Amino acid sequence: MNTQKFGALLLLLIFGASIQGFSQCETWNGSDRQSEAEDAHVVYRGKIKEQKYNEAFPYWEKAFSIAPAADGQRSFHFSDGVDIYMHMFQNETDEAKKKEYAKRVVELYDQWVNCYPKEAAYARGRQAYNMFYTLQSDYGAIEKVLAEAVEKGGNNSEYIVMDPYAHVVVWMYKNNLMEASRAREIHTSLVTLADHNIANNKNYGSYYQQAKDAMLGTFDQIERDIFDCTYFKNKYLPQYQADPDNKEVYREVYKQLVKGGCDKSDPIVYEIFLKDSIATMEDFKANNPGYFANELYKQGKFEEAIAKYEEAISKEEDAEKLADYHLAIASIQFRKLNRLSAARSSALQAAKMRPNWGQPYLLIGDMYAQSSSSCGNNQVEKGLAVLAALDKYAYARSIDDTPEVQSDASSKIARYSSYKPDGGEAFMMGIKEGQSMTVPCWIGESVKVRFK
Repeated sequence: MNTQKFGALLLLLIFGASIQGFSQCETWNGSDRQSEAEDAHVVYRGKIKEQKYNEAFPYWEKAFSIAPAADGQRSFHFSDGVDIYMHMFQNETDEAKKKEYAKRVVELYDQWVNCYPKEAAYARGRQAYNMFYTLQSDYGAIEKVLAEAVEKGGNNSEYIVMDPYAHVVVWMYKNNLMEASRAREIHTSLVTLADHNIANNKNYGSYYQQAKDAMLGTFDQIERDIFDCTYFKNKYLPQYQADPDNKEVYREVYKQLVKGGCDKSDPIVYEIFLKDSIATMEDFKANNPGYFANELYKQGKFEEAIAKYEEAISKEEDAEKLADYHLAIASIQFRKLNRLSAARSSALQAAKMRPNWGQPYLLIGDMYAQSSSSCGNNQVEKGLAVLAALDKYAYARSIDDTPEVQSDASSKIARYSSYKPDGGEAFMMGIKEGQSMTVPCWIGESVKVRFK
């Protein structure tokens, strides 16, 4: 091939690649089909909010074909496309079609990251979550997505990536597909992510704690294979010896040594433990009024934990901390003591302390959903409790626009919508859709009847 022909071919390849990249991220701004794209966008978004994914699909497909990146400011066309294809995947029985839908989901995530690189951490985290729990993708492929999500997100990575990442690492290590050094590296990054958010994330610190506990439980399967006390001493003791009176340093060193398998009776480990215990007890008392309540909770002393939280409330003036304490009490009353009415009151008190916070309403929704199997004398009456739960999830989503609440509420709405009352059975009882009915038993709320 002569130089002239080669140059022409190279220009064609470069131009073709640029056109493909442009088309993937094309917006409707300035397009002669902008109005058409915007109309389709509005229609499909409305149908998605009603969870009518099949009806939304052709409108989404039209809007996406014209402007994959929408207006260039919002990534809805990619994220909504993922939701639609995930719905199709979960409701399809033909394996060939499921495979096609799964492939399309991955492609949409790739386009999303390409067009909105600032959202890469969030998108890859959600992609890995779906690949692991629903699409059941190859673990090697999942690990690459997880690695990108955590690399891009750092301490802002979502807690949902932690346990899947642990399962993937353990499986790959056991099957000789990952070196111990890489497993240790991932383990450390996930612990750092969790500890940062447990300490600093007021809204979701408890979720990171739960994710960390689950992740560490999974890593327990290989922990002795990839870590030993000598390794941790060599790595962390120099930090302590260089600055032995720095609280932040010796607290972290002690935590890492114990986690690495060092015996607490080891002289150097016990030395750090005593120093930390003496120096920090007063700090905990002064700066963490809910600390001892949490310690009592860990010990299974739930009544005493509630009493301590109430004591902390009596001394606290910060509204956000008060809301946290009330919600902690509500969670204990609900999940540990089954005091549902009291738990609802505590959750509502938390909501009062922090307006536009969806977590209390998600918790109340969980109470109603759990009670649905026992509230009522027939399936229709029991379904009313489900409707009450759905109302709470929807309300949480309407007042709290944080991604975590939006995701959790949407997930729970999707999960419980199939448990609405049956229209046929309700008709035989003289119950009509749209009428108001009172949910039986302790719930006692009025709901508008909807059928599945």
